[in-house]
Amino acid sequence: MRHHVNTAVAAVVLLLATAQLAIGPGTAGAAPLYPAPDPDPFYAAPADLDRAEPGDVLAVRPMPGILAFPGTTVTMIKFRSTNSAGAPIAATTTVLTPPNRAPNRPLLSYQHIINGLGTQCAVSRVLYTADPNLAVREAPALNTVLLRGWSVALPDHLGPTGAYGAAKLGGMITLDGIRAARKVAELGLAKSPVAMFGYSGGGMATGWAAALAPTYAPELEFVGAAEGGVPMNLVKMIEALGYNRHPAFGLAMAAAIGLEREYPTQLPISDSMNANGLAIRARMANGCTNEILAAGAGLSVTDVAASTSLAEDPNARAVLEDNSLELFGGVPKMPIYQWRSHDDALIPVASIDNTMRRYCAAGVRVESELFPSPDHLSTAVLGAPEAIAWIDDRFNGRAAPSGC
Repeated sequence: MRHHVNTAVAAVVLLLATAQLAIGPGTAGAAPLYPAPDPDPFYAAPADLDRAEPGDVLAVRPMPGILAFPGTTVTMIKFRSTNSAGAPIAATTTVLTPPNRAPNRPLLSYQHIINGLGTQCAVSRVLYTADPNLAVREAPALNTVLLRGWSVALPDHLGPTGAYGAAKLGGMITLDGIRAARKVAELGLAKSPVAMFGYSGGGMATGWAAALAPTYAPELEFVGAAEGGVPMNLVKMIEALGYNRHPAFGLAMAAAIGLEREYPTQLPISDSMNANGLAIRARMANGCTNEILAAGAGLSVTDVAASTSLAEDPNARAVLEDNSLELFGGVPKMPIYQWRSHDDALIPVASIDNTMRRYCAAGVRVESELFPSPDHLSTAVLGAPEAIAWIDDRFNGRAAPSGC
């Protein structure tokens, strides 16, 4: 069901616009609902977190092997990162090390698609479940690169509060996860060339990491980043939205909840939910894709918000702009491979093209590929082999082509 991710990102804009300025009998004082803390103490933030720098390693532990990745060594790293307000947070990444590893072989940071609000939805948890998307779609691509001797970092890029929808946060966690992986001596990655890969929600984290790297992590050098199906302007998504009920509305509401967790003072949407909205919020607060879809199936904004006022709110708009790559002034210093379908109904493709043109004008080597695929999910599968081949060329020192 992960192909619904960008429907969720799009619809959340409408949910925020309507719920944020509800003019009616809302539920004033309703605070953001955060997920239950992970029962595993490894995920907990240490008391002296504020003394650490972004990317500092807080803890390391070996993990059991994973059936989907035979022969691979698994290491989990807890590190210091930064949230959208600039405060320190403890984040996690899981590093897969191939059996044929050698020191300073390539490192690929692979931003998995995560649809969820609960701590059990994190990639580090999903790796040890029977998640069909991992087994069917992710594992073949990851095993391909592991066989090449690359290590793979899989960050939990929604952060410790499950801030689904907070794309800029995902970029910072991705960068700090790479910093941390390079600092763990036993992984042998201190001087490894690094690339990033991600599609859809994972593409948002990848794209933000690439754009933030020159200012947030200037010491990191990348051979390139492959990002596909990226929703690059949340504000523009408003134009295509309406009030119709949708089978995937639960994901839209989940994204609103996730953004409220990350921006509680700017987006107090829970204040404006009606009683039904709060009840549904409680049902999905610790859920992953299936639970979230079930809780919101067939609903619309009018079913959960106390009002459908579309009055402009500068705080809500600022959050959306703050998570829209098209509107972010930063430019990557690494080559970019971007792929999308010719006509992707789930994302504003013009925003992708505008962003790539801006990167080209700034001197970034950009290669863009279009696929005649029928839907958003198919494009992820069709484009992955070419994206990995592009990264392989960068790791092998071949100059990045440019379609600018």
